[in-house]
Amino acid sequence: MFAQERHNSIRKVVRERQRLSFAELQKLFSISPATLRRDLSELENSGDLIRVHGGVLDPLYARAEISFDERQQRRKVKKQSIASIANELIPGGSSVFVDAGSTCLEAGKVLMRRADIRLITHSVALIAACSHAEATIICIGGELRKVSGALVGGNALNAFANLQFDFALIGATGLNSEGCWTTEFTESEVKKNIITRAKRRIVLADQSKWQAPGTVLFSAWEKINDWVVDHLPKDAAQAIPKSVCVHHPIR
Repeated sequence: MFAQERHNSIRKVVRERQRLSFAELQKLFSISPATLRRDLSELENSGDLIRVHGGVLDPLYARAEISFDERQQRRKVKKQSIASIANELIPGGSSVFVDAGSTCLEAGKVLMRRADIRLITHSVALIAACSHAEATIICIGGELRKVSGALVGGNALNAFANLQFDFALIGATGLNSEGCWTTEFTESEVKKNIITRAKRRIVLADQSKWQAPGTVLFSAWEKINDWVVDHLPKDAAQAIPKSVCVHHPIR
């Protein structure tokens, strides 16, 4: 295949799949790493894709993330299954930080029905759902990031100086062998603070997030205690540290 034909094929697959890893592209086109790097550099220079650590993104996808309402409806049954497992990990008397994101929202909806715990969150959607909650609710203020429904920025970060909690339920845009990823720096900074202030850190993410890194790495696996997932991909079991406890439904 000539270079121009290959470039056209790469453009097409990136538009269709929106984000791909370097390994996926190399496998698809059966070319050497050096050739692929040259192709990606040329396509990035022409604005046809965006290179991120370990892969590429479609520019339209990178500029306009999937809306929060749309994400809520995707894989809803799987997210509810993850939420149910997360609830079982939280003993009575605990304080729990619930991150923003659609999977964490489902977990928060389950946890808020418990009078024996305290919930802390910066998720606007969860705050809105908590008007009749049994749990004690503490809300973190900040600047609204509409695409995720998260309150971020300086006010949110300042609040963590006076907080500590037993558990943190953390969402992620993507996961790979390096750790947990998101798409934006302000959310990354909040997530890093959540991890710092929690005694036990639990990632809630379905299997579609595996090998789909975002643009900002907010945590290595070594800082994560648990991953709750609907189904553990085989390569994930080999890639993440044995210190991470994986929870998923019995099949």
